[in-house]
Amino acid sequence: MPSLRQILQLHAPLLLIDAASTRVQVGLLDARTARWTARTAEAGIAVFAGIEELAVDLSAIQGFVFCEGPGSILGIRTAAVALRTWQTLAPRPAFAYGSLALVSQALGDTDFSVIADARRDSWHVQRAGHALRRVPTAELSGPLVMPENFRHWTPLPAGIQRTPYDVAALLETLPDADLFRAVDAPDAFLHEEPSYATWTPHIHRAPSSP
Repeated sequence: MPSLRQILQLHAPLLLIDAASTRVQVGLLDARTARWTARTAEAGIAVFAGIEELAVDLSAIQGFVFCEGPGSILGIRTAAVALRTWQTLAPRPAFAYGSLALVSQALGDTDFSVIADARRDSWHVQRAGHALRRVPTAELSGPLVMPENFRHWTPLPAGIQRTPYDVAALLETLPDADLFRAVDAPDAFLHEEPSYATWTPHIHRAPSSP
């Protein structure tokens, strides 16, 4: 898995989009400079407003970096659709990173578990050096931390702490961390592919007379 420094060496300038939280963050990065903007708005508005604010020339972008989650599925998929569209217009590599892995690595080797809501009374859980897991609320243990501006539907566990989710600041501390992976088709992270029940249609008929 490449680091941000390695990606920049090969594919600058990069456009980075993180729509995992309610604060959508957009960055324009090259080997020497990085310009950022962030706004709290619906991702379909915030992403393009950020690109306009940074005066991004999409034809000059050589690669894309995006957060695949966990986080806002709608926000992440909105960003992913835009990236796939731009890749269709001009093929360029895309690299994904995980929101909780980013926070976990920035916190360092601690006992904290970084969590985000996974719905249905369960949580995405990330610890430094461990794979991302989905854990029921009742099985959470140890010190817990949750990134700021992440939505949650399940009540927060007792004693949880909040930590800033400032992508620019987090990445600045981790230029050589192996956080990124190349992806062919940007999309939101899923623990497993969704499964669907089959349904056989039947023609509705009035009940027969006795």
